[in-house]
This record gives sequence, C-alpha cells and structure tokens, in this order.
Amino acid sequence: MHGSINRAIERFVRDTYGRDVWIELTKKLQLGFVEFEPMLNYEDDLTIRLLDELSRELSQSRADILEDIGTYLMSHANFEPLRRLLRFSGVTFLDFLHSLDDLQARTRLALADLELPMLELREFATDFFCLTVHSEQARLPGFGHVVTGLLRAMADDYGALVFLQHKGGRDGREIIEVRLLETAYASGREFELGARAG
Repeated sequence: MHGSINRAIERFVRDTYGRDVWIELTKKLQLGFVEFEPMLNYEDDLTIRLLDELSRELSQSRADILEDIGTYLMSHANFEPLRRLLRFSGVTFLDFLHSLDDLQARTRLALADLELPMLELREFATDFFCLTVHSEQARLPGFGHVVTGLLRAMADDYGALVFLQHKGGRDGREIIEVRLLETAYASGREFELGARAG
C-alpha cells in the first residue's frame, strides 16, 4: 500500500480524535513507529489491520470510517491543495462528476506509483448517475466508501444537494448511486481559479 494512503489515515485519526488515540493505536498494532512515510510502500495487510483496529477502537464500521476519511480529505485545511486540485475539474458539481473518469490519470501525474481505483460514471438521466469504483486496483476493500465521502464533501463544496448511496460491491467493483437533487442548493465554498495578485 502506498504510504500516502496510510499517512492520510494517520492524519485523519490525529486531527479528528487526537494524537493520544493515534499513539495508542500504533502501540496496539506494534508498529514500532508513530508516523507513516508518504513515499514508502507498506504491506497491504498493515492498512487493513490499521482500519480494523480503528474500527474496534471507535466502535464504528470500517465502511463508516472510510467514508469519514473521504470527507476529511476534502474538507480539512491540511488537505486544501487536494480540494483545490479537484475543484479545477469544473465550475459545477455536474462538471466535477463528469471529470471523475479522468481522476486516476490526473493523480498519476502527481504520484506515479499511487494506485487509485479507476472510476466509471454512467448517466441514466440528467439527475441520476451510477459511479463504478474498481476497488481491486486500490488493493483496499471498501475504497468506494472513501469515494462516497469525497463526493459528499465535494457536493457541499459546490453547494449542490445530492443523495448518495453506496450500493455494495462484488468482484472488486463497488457501485455508488448519485442523485443530483439541486445543483445550486447553497452558495458553496469560495473558489477562484487564479491566485490574487498581492
């Protein structure tokens, strides 16, 4: 597993539940270290054990934790550059949805060895979509829940009102239903394409 994924889990725990919870988690897992190196690779099993132990510690399902991580990545100040990168996908949430097919390729421009799942968007109506997450490519079962959290946060960011439902997975694929109820439900977060001149 790419270290940046483990590092994101680490930052989520530390920022949401505190440093002490994270340190206790590393002790229970007998990691021998307290920080993941983002550019190193780790055994996939370590990430699974980390999520399972976190699930026990918080008394939450792994799916809920993964969705919270996806939301955290798009909404916390520590990951503002990632949010800004995704906002370049378009002016509206609908533009953003249609750009998801290219997300894997765009990510590889920044981190060539990061294995993110391929995403496939199918449009059944102007307000109804199904997003297929090829989670076997991420080597993390349930990665579609991260994507669900990410979509939820980005909808808020754009000011769109959406209904999202993770429909489960099979054969390494997870399905997320997206119902776009209103494109301009709220004002959304401020975003400018260019930096202001001082």
